[in-house]
Amino acid sequence: MGEDGTSKKIQKSRKSRDGEESSGRSGQIPEVAADVFAEQAGSIELLWGGRGRPSRGPKPALSLDRITRTAIALADAGGLAAVSMQRIAGELDFTKMSLYRYVPGKTELIALMIDTAMGEPPALRTDSGWRPALREWADRLSAVLHRHPWLLPAMMGSRVMGPNELGWVESALAALADTGLDGAEKLDAVVVINGHIRTLAQVAASMGVGSTRTKSPEQVMSAALNELLAGRSDRYPALTAAVASAAADDSHDQALEFGLERIFDGLESFMTRRAAQRPEAEPGSVSGTP
Repeated sequence: MGEDGTSKKIQKSRKSRDGEESSGRSGQIPEVAADVFAEQAGSIELLWGGRGRPSRGPKPALSLDRITRTAIALADAGGLAAVSMQRIAGELDFTKMSLYRYVPGKTELIALMIDTAMGEPPALRTDSGWRPALREWADRLSAVLHRHPWLLPAMMGSRVMGPNELGWVESALAALADTGLDGAEKLDAVVVINGHIRTLAQVAASMGVGSTRTKSPEQVMSAALNELLAGRSDRYPALTAAVASAAADDSHDQALEFGLERIFDGLESFMTRRAAQRPEAEPGSVSGTP
């Protein structure tokens, strides 16, 4: 679909919205939501409307998946700034214009890159309870973000989530199915866990620490702090003691696990209080283990 096709879809979406507003029917799309989706019509079509070959012309030698994965490889090597339609065309030995038969522009391409890089959501085992299931979910998401550091800036701002990314949310929510939390609380819990993972991934990315790192983000930070604290322990005694203790205990790279366990502790405490308010609930029904 070309630029003209995207423009027509945007106009069609807006006309549809205006028609619903004027008719006064219930269930109409809120104005803000309609505007967001209208502006991202191209991404919606590629992510959710099928990713088939162009409808016109000879049998293509290219594919949308090949274009997307080439773009991901460029981003993995040099960040989002390294991704351009011209660079991708050069890597694939095609013309830049030939790529536009598959994807309207870079915005839609990045949407495809995000969903492809995220990959299929994990099929979590919940027979051992929600804590092990969410821990596995967190570990896998952390691995994805470390493998593709460009995902964090690419995910910023208002955008359309694709099937894979939405599937990750579904997977985490399903792990909380029998916890006694209501829908809003489950969503909030997933947001908190996701935020912890993303924060640590951002720290690692800012330090240039990738998935093949020989040092953890905490080891890099500890080395930097030791340099800054040399000869200044009297001014920063608590920080000096904490860094020295961490080094002595070899307790580096524990921020992810420590944070997750404290988040899980808080959730479990909340679930227990919630269960106590419901006499019909079975004892131990909110425990992290059966």
